[in-house]
Amino acid sequence: MRGAALALLTALAACSPTEVADKVGRRAAETVVLPVVSESMPSGPAATVTRCVVENATAAEVQALARDVGVTAGTTTRAAILAIATRPETVACVRAAGGPGPALL
Repeated sequence: MRGAALALLTALAACSPTEVADKVGRRAAETVVLPVVSESMPSGPAATVTRCVVENATAAEVQALARDVGVTAGTTTRAAILAIATRPETVACVRAAGGPGPALL
């Protein structure tokens, strides 16, 4: 038990606070993006598109998306998701993962 706690502390010390905050924000953003994307496609492809959208969002976009946690995404959030989804980097991510093109959004 003591060894596991020490290993956990060592692992946490290796993470910067910025990295931890980014990961938390991206996970929160996923909970906002997935329901929006799921309106246009089945859950499997929606999960792929969601992951790629969140991965290709800037830190500021992640913060903006995460603000909608627990509420229905509004028009600004939906527009942001679509804008991120149609970026060449996001489209390439989705295609590489075997997902659908952005035309389905």
